[in-house]
Amino acid sequence: MERRLYDAAAKGDVTSLLDLLKEDPLILDRCMVWSCDETPLHVAAMLGHEEFVEEILERKPELAGELDSRKLSPLHLVTAKGYLGVVKKLLNINANMCYTRDKYGRNPLHIAAVKGRIDVLEELVQESPNAARHKMEHGETILHLCVKHNNLEALKLLLETIGDHEFINLKNDDGNTILHLAAADKQTESLDASDHRSVQTINFLMSRTTVEVNSLNQNGQAIDDLLNQSWKKSVKKQYDWLERKKSALMVVASLTATMAFQVGVNPPGGFWQDTIQGTNPHNAGNSIMADNYPVGYSIFLATNTIGFLASLSIILLLVSGLPLKHRFFMWIMMVILWIAITSIAYTYCLSITTFTPTHDTESFYSTIQLGIYAWAGLMVMLLVGHTIQLRACLMIHNIKKLVTQRRSSASLVMHHDDV
Repeated sequence: MERRLYDAAAKGDVTSLLDLLKEDPLILDRCMVWSCDETPLHVAAMLGHEEFVEEILERKPELAGELDSRKLSPLHLVTAKGYLGVVKKLLNINANMCYTRDKYGRNPLHIAAVKGRIDVLEELVQESPNAARHKMEHGETILHLCVKHNNLEALKLLLETIGDHEFINLKNDDGNTILHLAAADKQTESLDASDHRSVQTINFLMSRTTVEVNSLNQNGQAIDDLLNQSWKKSVKKQYDWLERKKSALMVVASLTATMAFQVGVNPPGGFWQDTIQGTNPHNAGNSIMADNYPVGYSIFLATNTIGFLASLSIILLLVSGLPLKHRFFMWIMMVILWIAITSIAYTYCLSITTFTPTHDTESFYSTIQLGIYAWAGLMVMLLVGHTIQLRACLMIHNIKKLVTQRRSSASLVMHHDDV
């Protein structure tokens, strides 16, 4: 019968539950004695079976307070899954479960912050705002969790709801505030597209909250110290990457330059072998493509020259000995490389038009059009990604300026108070 009860909970089968209660009216009481781990309410709540949960709670509301072997309540589990309807039903029965901690010291609000369940977190905070102030192991607050897991929306919600000055500036056991974590974490080391959001977190804390910029952690580090460390790590990482890729870039640039040169001095279609005057005049040594496709040849010559010069520019930059540590120079180099490769690809498309039979023209142009769309999409994605990286660097620079301004303002206020 116990197995049947858990099967019904897993399926959310209310009819089976009612049949079991007819057979044994004490079955829910017995499961509280049997179970050394999850109760049927844990199972049904975790799977989001709202009607089943409601039926159990009407008959045995005490199950809402039962914990499994990891000290997780049904509210912990349903919060992690984000089933708002089930959360509301559990809160109506026993809102005090918001304060229940699992074996890691996390209450349901902490779980919601980690998982980014914004609607659930909002409901829990409205019901039990004081539960959000509970610290976990290592002295971390729910705000520390939001920063560590890069959940900016959850952080904004909490700060708008209970973001008083003291709460914002609470430290963990290492003396780190949420601003220390945001600056010191790996979020600012690589500065890829996903890390741009983390830089936004720092910018939000600096510009929209009363977080203290002069606060020191146990290592005596302030926010600007950690930002400088992260920035240096980022620059070193990118410089190391460039050093490792220099030979590859040189090979690619040399190859594209060679291809562009060969196509330039040996245009598709070849050269006229003789000189003819009359209705179709041409001179020996002139390009056949230039006479037969004058417009296409002009475009071909322009794109091939662009690719050739772009490739030579990369080679020149790599052998020039200039310091290329700055991300802006790396961004420029990548753009030049894209231009070179794109020019070579376009030159190829123009070249094969000269010897494509007329009856295959339609299928040829369809294939070329599809290839251009795919190539353009890839180039746009790469350009956007690198532009986001560049913007993230600029944002960190602006954050440093904001830190300096905030420190200057704080110093002026302290001087005024002393006077």
